[in-house]
Amino acid sequence: MPSLVVRNLDESIINALKARAVAHHRSTEAEHRAILAEFLLSPQRKTFAEALANIPSVGIDSDFQRVNDNTMATNVFD
Repeated sequence: MPSLVVRNLDESIINALKARAVAHHRSTEAEHRAILAEFLLSPQRKTFAEALANIPSVGIDSDFQRVNDNTMATNVFD
């Protein structure tokens, strides 16, 4: 299996990696592999702009117009 060497890392990054490894009950090397796999092999999340662009264009603007209602709503979240 190929190896990867990462040089000149800031000590704060190494300390964060070690702390994360301890939290996940893994070696530092295993944690490094898990982070790389999670980031590189996971499907990429869409940005908010991409999500909005993917909303289908349906209806007309008047279908979605806000109705002004001056009544006071109480206990909206109950």
